[in-house]
Amino acid sequence: MADLPIFDDSQVQTVLCVVAHPDDMEYGGSAAVARWVERGASVSYLLLTAGEAGIRDKNPSDVGPLRSQEQRDACAAVGVENLTILDLPDGMLEYGLELRKRIAREIRKIKPDTVVTLNWDEKAMWGLNQADHRAAGLAATLDAIRDADNPWVFRELMDEEDLEPWGVTRLIVNGVEPDYAVELSEANINAAVESLRCHKQYLSALGSHPDPKEMITGMTADAGKAAGVDHALGIKLYTLR
Repeated sequence: MADLPIFDDSQVQTVLCVVAHPDDMEYGGSAAVARWVERGASVSYLLLTAGEAGIRDKNPSDVGPLRSQEQRDACAAVGVENLTILDLPDGMLEYGLELRKRIAREIRKIKPDTVVTLNWDEKAMWGLNQADHRAAGLAATLDAIRDADNPWVFRELMDEEDLEPWGVTRLIVNGVEPDYAVELSEANINAAVESLRCHKQYLSALGSHPDPKEMITGMTADAGKAAGVDHALGIKLYTLR
């Protein structure tokens, strides 16, 4: 008997993925995105920074545009057309009202039934988690989703911008101990590999990054084994309504 039940994503129709940096969605999450786009869902990405502090030997003024373009290419690889990159400082995201408000604004604009984000715990599967990931996850999940649905929070979004409250149906978290699996096809895997490869200069700057095909294939094969299928993405699912 499989350890992980397959997530029934038939009701996933409008998705907003909220992450801190370019490349954050490409470690498995983009495979699920490729599946949902293939099935006719509308998927949008919200990046809180341009990742401009991500390459040690290059000036942030050069790196921000470079990584933004790599993310646009990565989005195209999985069929995502709507990409928003905020101007918040890479490496210095601050959890607080302003971050919550900016994410809540996008939720009210896009009206997603599903929000996707990354692990916000202190520990990640690859080691100690990064500060921006923690701030993005906390702001996107515990607070901004609720803020977006509360007519009395960030009142100016409704009064000045005509953005009515919106309630998200489900939250999906990638990179944590999973309780469900999203089944993936070979085409989904191939699209996810290509999306990660699009971050060519960033991955090259890391020096010792695993081959994207080996990494994504291995990661999704392990989750697939736990779910009783060939390939899957392990996720944590929170049903909100």
